[in-house]
Amino acid sequence: MPLAAETLLPVDAPLAVALVVLLLVATGTVALFRLSPDGSSGRAREIVTAGLRAAVQLAAVSAVIGWAVHRTAGLIGFLLLMLSVATRTAGRRITRNGTWWWAALPIAAPVVPTVAGLVAAGLLTVPGLAVVPVAGILIGGALTATVLAGRRALDELDQRHGEVEAGLALGLPEREARLEVARAAASDALLPALDQTRTVGLVTLPGAFVGMLLGGASPVTAGAVQLFVLIALLAVEALAIALTLELAARGRLHRRPRPEAGPRA
Repeated sequence: MPLAAETLLPVDAPLAVALVVLLLVATGTVALFRLSPDGSSGRAREIVTAGLRAAVQLAAVSAVIGWAVHRTAGLIGFLLLMLSVATRTAGRRITRNGTWWWAALPIAAPVVPTVAGLVAAGLLTVPGLAVVPVAGILIGGALTATVLAGRRALDELDQRHGEVEAGLALGLPEREARLEVARAAASDALLPALDQTRTVGLVTLPGAFVGMLLGGASPVTAGAVQLFVLIALLAVEALAIALTLELAARGRLHRRPRPEAGPRA
């Protein structure tokens, strides 16, 4: 007999209390140990804001998703919203100047063809409920990979600018000189997806697997779906990292300040 979701995590007052306590623990830990780049408590405030935003956004999604998944236009609009939010989130984590919007490329370029291919192959149906979680998982993976690769690449280029200059002095094209410095650091962005895939079933039981079991699927079916998700994530994140690295090497993504507007005549 399949398990009911309510038997795993009932939605009631104790759950609300547990959420508040866990959020306070996360906030207090970050504030106590000053886990922020500048050693301040600023990131503790970010955790509180993120937790409250998550609650509001999930409430809104719960209300909207039932309508959107049964209408093609609504579903496409919802997916575009997901891509837009992911782009802004990733781009602003990488840089604060006007080049942040380039983050749309490493997020959308791997995800859109993958989801479209799944639909064309009949593995996903439009409209249909399954498109949203699958696309959400892939967009989330691309977002994480883009942020990690972009930040690591630009950090290396900032800290090892002299090595880039040395490469240019030796006759390397600017793109090649920047790639030599940034490639190793950016490639580390693939480690979370690699570790998750290597340890699945031994360390963690990911959400797709647990969700299908709770929905009544057999363990074999749940395992097959989870394997597909993990392999798809590896492909999407590898492409996202490669594209982010290329954008950094070509100077499309950078941290240089915006040029000041000249005086008006």
